[in-house]
Amino acid sequence: MPDEVTPKDLSPAARHELKTLSKENAEWVARHLAMASSLIDENPELAHQHALSASRRAGRIGIVRETLAITAYATGDYALALRELRTYRRISGKDDQIALMVDSERGVGRPDRALEVGRAVDRGALPASVRVELAIAMSGARLDLDDPARALTELDIPELDPDRAFEWSPGLFAARAAVLEELGRTEEAAEWQTRAIVAAEALYAASGLGDLETIEIEEIFETALDEVSVVEPEDDQPEAFEESGAAVDEADPQSEEFTIEDEVDEILAEAGIDEERIDD
Repeated sequence: MPDEVTPKDLSPAARHELKTLSKENAEWVARHLAMASSLIDENPELAHQHALSASRRAGRIGIVRETLAITAYATGDYALALRELRTYRRISGKDDQIALMVDSERGVGRPDRALEVGRAVDRGALPASVRVELAIAMSGARLDLDDPARALTELDIPELDPDRAFEWSPGLFAARAAVLEELGRTEEAAEWQTRAIVAAEALYAASGLGDLETIEIEEIFETALDEVSVVEPEDDQPEAFEESGAAVDEADPQSEEFTIEDEVDEILAEAGIDEERIDD
């Protein structure tokens, strides 16, 4: 652990979740989570090791379980990612990682189950960025089932605006281009791929102006980047690294207590038993 890494490198919201731990333990966990966040793109394996270390110290904290799930997904361990995402969801009561759950179901070879998971949530209650991620994941599951026509339909969402660039636009445009390519509509696919590139370049060009998420593009094919006008963003972007997670037996004794029902749910999840189907 580099000495220069401190708990302050973790977001305030994430640090707040660690307040049930002892001061010393909370500091160590925060530093491991900060390292996992900084390494996730360049060295996911090492980021995963830091997430595991955090989980050994604080296995019942939502942010820790979330981090472990994300790093497991990044290393290709989709079964572990899915288990940790279920536990994180149960602890936090949040659906903000629903797209990752859908993708993890795809990763373990269950596209049908992935679609069930995605359909089970209220999309209207999700932030716009999460709705877009979910639409892309659901579209991918349709492609896994060799159904590109319905994969394209999954991407027909209000956030698909070809003339404006939001934080989610490059990924959404590129996903649509990939599906159109599958359908053999190559000219349309090329247009959407161009939109994805222009949107990404426009967002990058604006990144030095502050936390700006929305850019007006009057004509996506002819407008030069220096002519793109900036629009004030809507406040619905989740925190940059609110993602985190972990599951290990060595939970910190000072963390929040679970009920017996919680423990039973966790055992069922780790055994690969779907609680919803048992209830049915």
